[in-house]
Amino acid sequence: MIELPDLVAGGLAAGTLSALALGGGFLRLRRQQTRQRAELAALRTRLDGSLRAFTAEVEHLAARRVPAAARQVAHPHVAEPGPLQPLTTGTPLGIALENVVLALQSEVAAQRTRVDAAAQAGMRGATREIQAALYRLQDALRGLQQRYDEPELAQTLFRLDHENEQSLRRAQVTAVVCGAWVGLAREESHLVDAVTGGQARLAGYHRVRVHNHLETGTALVSHAVEPVAIIVAELLDNALRHSAPDTDVVVSLEHVHHGVCVTIDDAGLGMTRDERDRARRLVAGDDPILLTDLGDPPRMGLAAIGRLTRQFDLGVDVSSTSPYGGVRAVLRVDSHLLSRLDPVDRPPAASAPRTTRRAAADRPAPSHAYGTETGAPEAAPGHHELPNADGLPQRRRRTRAAAPEESPAHRPAHRPAQGPVRGPEEAAAALGALQSGTAAARAAAGNTGAGDPGSTPADRPGENDRTDHTDHTDIEGEAAR
Repeated sequence: MIELPDLVAGGLAAGTLSALALGGGFLRLRRQQTRQRAELAALRTRLDGSLRAFTAEVEHLAARRVPAAARQVAHPHVAEPGPLQPLTTGTPLGIALENVVLALQSEVAAQRTRVDAAAQAGMRGATREIQAALYRLQDALRGLQQRYDEPELAQTLFRLDHENEQSLRRAQVTAVVCGAWVGLAREESHLVDAVTGGQARLAGYHRVRVHNHLETGTALVSHAVEPVAIIVAELLDNALRHSAPDTDVVVSLEHVHHGVCVTIDDAGLGMTRDERDRARRLVAGDDPILLTDLGDPPRMGLAAIGRLTRQFDLGVDVSSTSPYGGVRAVLRVDSHLLSRLDPVDRPPAASAPRTTRRAAADRPAPSHAYGTETGAPEAAPGHHELPNADGLPQRRRRTRAAAPEESPAHRPAHRPAQGPVRGPEEAAAALGALQSGTAAARAAAGNTGAGDPGSTPADRPGENDRTDHTDHTDIEGEAAR
């Protein structure tokens, strides 16, 4: 038998071992809890830092990136700031923030387009009413011009009609920019008439010099007449506005391989590179036109040109410099927009500049035997060859030959037959004669002269033709409506 003391000693030893084991377990558990508390504190610190960084990133997005992204829709040159923490780039958070910016820009652009479309629709309706009122006023003024022959009244009516024409041009350009049709349906017309018709719609028309180098009878198809006149008027308006008032604007009409080019050269200040790039984008007509992009007040000339070039397949270039240091603008009219009119049956307007190109029948045949009896050209008037000391002929500078007089068969009849009802051309001829007589009488009496600052364009010889062309060549298409 085991004695009682041995049992007690064994129990105490076992209890001691158990207590030591339990104590060790408690110590390990406490250390583990301590480590866990430290890890939780570190995680909580990291979480707090991430939360603060995320809050700062969102605040940066709302305060800096979103406004810049919204401005960048209207002004692409505005730089958009990146994320506040560069380390977020490419992370899910950075991608999510970039998606927010892109979605905002897309929605702002869509809303901007819708708002601008609504504004254009409102302006289109308003300009339609204004155009109708101006057309009615134009018809009334031209009816008075045809009815009365009193010189002072005729000059007043011409000035009022010209002011009305300028207002009508501005309303027409606004309507074109807002997506409306050009407003006039014309029949085929001489291209030089369309150019001078656009010139006559401007206040400074007397500063424009047109050089016509086209073949006689070069004309535009009906649907291209009014767009060409509008484009020429806007290009000339830019040239006149940005050049000194004592300088001229030179217009040249030339045949090219694919059609006809109308070149406009001014002696203005020119354009900077940014202005030239912006003008090139506008006249190309490739980008959508928004009213908010045209400035305050909106400058609609180039925008209207862009609309018309895209609609009617025309080409305009404003990237060159003119020989006079200003801007060279070139309007290209391709062959499919050109036609031909018989200059005898339908001559150009009397005020249109005559072409410098001679007919093929009037051009001398080329000579390949210069100096021989059969190939030697006939000496021009004022050109003589005198022998020198060696007996050889000595060439002298030839003088300009006088222009050949037109035969009656080729002379266009600009004055129609008299009838009981006076037509527009008859009224123009009668008023022009009255004005010329009035100016001559005033000059003879010493009341007014060419240098009189009080004289009006209608009083000065040489400018009445342009006014007549403004008032009557443009109305021919309107009367055909």
